[in-house]
Amino acid sequence: MALLCRLPLRRAAAHLAALLLAFALVGMARGSAEAAQPAPHGIAAASAQSLPPEARQTLELIRKGGPYPYERDGVVFGNRERLLPPRERGYYREYTVATPGLKHRGARRIVVGRGGELYYTQDHYRSFRRIRE
Repeated sequence: MALLCRLPLRRAAAHLAALLLAFALVGMARGSAEAAQPAPHGIAAASAQSLPPEARQTLELIRKGGPYPYERDGVVFGNRERLLPPRERGYYREYTVATPGLKHRGARRIVVGRGGELYYTQDHYRSFRRIRE
């Protein structure tokens, strides 16, 4: 970084862009082969077994139809982020995945589509993985 400070601005910007690209490529190369297999609509896939144990417990509760530990489990997920395939309002429902150590709902959720598709987010809807069972 100190080297970038001594370069002319345009050249420093080019070096910085190259470094960022290199870091991005290294990060992509480190991703697992499973995550690299996109599900429909470009969403990465994950097996249910690869999810945290709390997510697998939530999947089991969803299969059984409850009872759910959080009052908001089963509410409509609006897909405002538009990361999931577009559907009419009410198509998706969301369920909380407990996060150990937190006294609130945390960021982890499973979203279920009316057609049976399952999605997992660990970052409160910033990204999703399609769950393969």
